[in-house]
Amino acid sequence: MIDWKTIDTVLLDMDGTLLDLHFDNRFWLEHVPTHYARQYDMSLEQAKTELYRRFEDRQGQLEWYCLDYWQAELKLDLLTMKRELAHLISLRPGAEAFLAALQRSSKRVVMITNAHQQSLSLKLEKASLGQYFDLMISSHQYGFAKEHPQFWPALQADIGIDPKRCLFIDDSLPVLRSGQRWGIAELIAISHPDSQGSAKNTEEFAAVNDFTELLPIE
Repeated sequence: MIDWKTIDTVLLDMDGTLLDLHFDNRFWLEHVPTHYARQYDMSLEQAKTELYRRFEDRQGQLEWYCLDYWQAELKLDLLTMKRELAHLISLRPGAEAFLAALQRSSKRVVMITNAHQQSLSLKLEKASLGQYFDLMISSHQYGFAKEHPQFWPALQADIGIDPKRCLFIDDSLPVLRSGQRWGIAELIAISHPDSQGSAKNTEEFAAVNDFTELLPIE
């Protein structure tokens, strides 16, 4: 699928790409509403209705991914609540083998994630991914989510990459389209980001489920 001779830099998302999205879906769609209902004395159904609407209002914006923003909005200790579910943080199929193969190659490997820095730290603590990356970047460092067109010039100015010699793998179609508009040459989606959910339609993008489908790396 990939002509590795044309790739200098591999850009990798974290949640739903390297890590199973089940943790995040369970946290935001079930765990947070349960705590919110208890704190504000409402039914779980009422809590979900209110929270899902508030989440949708911020979808694709940096606030949607910002732990500080939601802690202030909801008056909940979200980091402690994340630790309650940390046992669900796990790598997706073939992710570690793929990262190890990249590490043995001459490719530059960069994580670009919308995850808030505190969430990133927790996941790196549980999944031990840091050793495989030359750089790890949260979009919060730039002030723009990856969906935003200004994220990409900020990334280029920061780390100096040639989009025509990049591979970018992400589970979000809006994010992939944003990278495509910026000029990234090779883009791959994830067909099954949540192991407990159904496969997704990745539309115009080629997709993988198990990263070993992309081996070997030359």
